[in-house]
Amino acid sequence: MDRKEITRRIKEKAAEIGFTKAGVTTAAPFDAEADRFQRWVESGAHGVMNWMERDRDKRRDVRNILPEAKSILSLALNYYTERPEDANLKISRYAWGTDYHEIVPKMLKTLLAEIQNLVPGTEGRYYSDTGPVLEKAIAERAGVGWRGKHTNVITREVGSWVFLAEIILSIELEPDPPAEDMCGTCTRCIDACPTDALKPYEIDATRCIAYLTIELKPEHEIPKELAAKLDGWIYGCDVCQEVCPWNRFSEPAPVEAFAPRETIVTLTEEAVESMAQDEYSRRFQKSPMKRAKLAGLKRNLRALKQSKQHHAKEKA
Repeated sequence: MDRKEITRRIKEKAAEIGFTKAGVTTAAPFDAEADRFQRWVESGAHGVMNWMERDRDKRRDVRNILPEAKSILSLALNYYTERPEDANLKISRYAWGTDYHEIVPKMLKTLLAEIQNLVPGTEGRYYSDTGPVLEKAIAERAGVGWRGKHTNVITREVGSWVFLAEIILSIELEPDPPAEDMCGTCTRCIDACPTDALKPYEIDATRCIAYLTIELKPEHEIPKELAAKLDGWIYGCDVCQEVCPWNRFSEPAPVEAFAPRETIVTLTEEAVESMAQDEYSRRFQKSPMKRAKLAGLKRNLRALKQSKQHHAKEKA
């Protein structure tokens, strides 16, 4: 088989396993993107996400992860589900169901095994938000999607409600052309951001509601200025994606485990306020919401209450 046929069959396998889209790029360095990423980190816009300061060489060149690397298979998995009408709290859509870290790596492991059956001797490393790689840059260069002005990758097929993943491979595959930026003059995401965290193609994570309610360590209170702008979000934020015109192409996720859990949908402020650790562990088993920890969720609730008080005073 030539590399074009091998690439076609790998993409077919990816679709059979359940991935929404697959694209291929070479293992050439990501010099411009790595420089841009480093400037962003040095500006402090990454906040307390200290892991972003490490492994610069691996982000720049995946051959520092897998010396034999020749290609990168970029993958997207749709996670979109409709917002439950009876949801009590505003929770980011990706966190309604089972944590994708419980699902995507298993899919990647299966796909890599299929590739190794197809081309014996193939070496591979796979990640899904778990390794020192520039996932968005890989997806762009592999033609999976372009980076929108809200900094999320947008696919033409299903919009931006996708998880990204990649497999670094030791075999030469047929590369896809890079994705074309289709945002045009639209600035809806920037205009809608409650905390003004966005500039075109750039985000100040320290102002982003998702960062403040998920990544900011529980021992740190959300700054009052930003707490007043939480807009009801207790875990994550989807505003920039909800207003994106490309998300009119959203389709229901193919993975049933991403569907909203009753334990998430029925969550109330009162339940969070009175919640003990054992109930937290039961309610959020294998849920992305465990990332915030119980102390973080309670901190977020305090900030929400501050926000409500602020708006009540404004109206008075």
